[in-house]
Amino acid sequence: MLLTPVSARMRQAFEVLSPRLNPRKVPLAGQALTALGPVLFVFLIAQTFVRTGIFGWSVGIAYILYDTALLGFTAWNIRDIARPLPRAAADGAGQRLAVIVAAHDERAVLGITIDTLAAQDLPPDLIVLADDGSNDGSETVLAELYGLVPPPVGMLSDPAPKLPSLRWLRLPHGGKAAALNTAIGHVDADLVLTVDADTLLDAGALAAMRAAFASEPELVAATGVLRPICGKGAVARLFQWFQAYEYVRNFLARYGWMRQQGLLLVSGAFAAFRRDALVEAGGFDPECMVEDYELIHRMHRLAHETGRDWRVRVIGAARASTDAPATLIAFLRQRRRWFGGFLQTQHWNRDMVANPRFGRLGTRMLPVKALDTVQPVYGAAAFVILLVLIGMGRLHLALPILGIMLAKIAVDLSFHLWSVGLYKRWTGHRSGLSFGEALLASFAEPFTFQLLRHAGAIWGWFAFLSGRGSWGRQHRTALAVDPGAQARPG
Repeated sequence: MLLTPVSARMRQAFEVLSPRLNPRKVPLAGQALTALGPVLFVFLIAQTFVRTGIFGWSVGIAYILYDTALLGFTAWNIRDIARPLPRAAADGAGQRLAVIVAAHDERAVLGITIDTLAAQDLPPDLIVLADDGSNDGSETVLAELYGLVPPPVGMLSDPAPKLPSLRWLRLPHGGKAAALNTAIGHVDADLVLTVDADTLLDAGALAAMRAAFASEPELVAATGVLRPICGKGAVARLFQWFQAYEYVRNFLARYGWMRQQGLLLVSGAFAAFRRDALVEAGGFDPECMVEDYELIHRMHRLAHETGRDWRVRVIGAARASTDAPATLIAFLRQRRRWFGGFLQTQHWNRDMVANPRFGRLGTRMLPVKALDTVQPVYGAAAFVILLVLIGMGRLHLALPILGIMLAKIAVDLSFHLWSVGLYKRWTGHRSGLSFGEALLASFAEPFTFQLLRHAGAIWGWFAFLSGRGSWGRQHRTALAVDPGAQARPG
């Protein structure tokens, strides 16, 4: 496939900047911090066999202390969380904005996703459907709803007769990152947004993104705030309930790290970039399981190495809903990919860990991430040890452990009840989040959903060590509809 000049420039930049292709020397401090988590784990597990008191559960105590410290860090940094940016669409109206929707076999959701983009308060100037080798009949939907004629593979279609801002880029199947990179080469815009085919933006989401970039020239990447939706059925509603409060905590934590100039995670399901900075950083890495996360590391690296004040934000007023896993196996597979990709990226960028050259990112965020690589292993081991103690009838040890866990639940509960109110103020999103449900989730999560997260993360370790991980086929549960029933754009 012939590269556009932009694609060629982006590929050249990637080949120079990628720590995967060009590993950097890891300082001694970074090596030590990277090794600390696993070495400490072995030491703490050994206490199970040499101590007879509560400190035989040292791995659990360490897990709780670490998690509580992170909670305290987040609480301190979100205490004065800002209200959402005003939806002053005119502030960003002068910037040309393009949305790229990367899709592989997404026939069931293409219409609703594209129509939602077209119906924004300030619609995108261009919507590019980067079709990653779909063979599910997507062309029929695009023809029926928008009058699109399939272009040659590797080429961009003419504007859709029924929606002139829409164009179709047909590609051979190569994965999400490759599809996004190719689409970027065909886009002439100031801002580029990536939106997953299973993500529906609130009406003012793009206006909020435009305003954020217009008001801060140093802003090069931003994530919107996502809400999970899982569809109907008791199991789906249960998964949505737990994930809803998990997402609240996660996005508040992103705000906290943003305050420290250490935000690394933007959600590719709804992310915005200055196109020039995106191209200069080399685009997305097709070999990474979480290409959006890896890219932000590279953008931070480039900014620090060239002395530029590039910033990454989470925009509370830019809201969207995304189709989230609604079954056990779908959830575990998602978390396997997420955690496996996190481990990949942490490994490639370990030279930045504890490295003052990279500012707070190197001295605060990445040391925490080095410890996060083993946090789920600590949590799972602590729970298994507790079950063994109960099974052996050693209640004189199990009961104090349960007391410690209840104290941790009380701390978590206080944070959750407080943070839900902050989240509502920050995002303006008030429906579907109640204090009563937050209370119930705080008690139930440590013994249910948290264990599933740990299991998915441990599976991610296997994916990382084996090198197996991919975008994979998506199974929609909340957005999938009969394409024939999708409304044509008006």
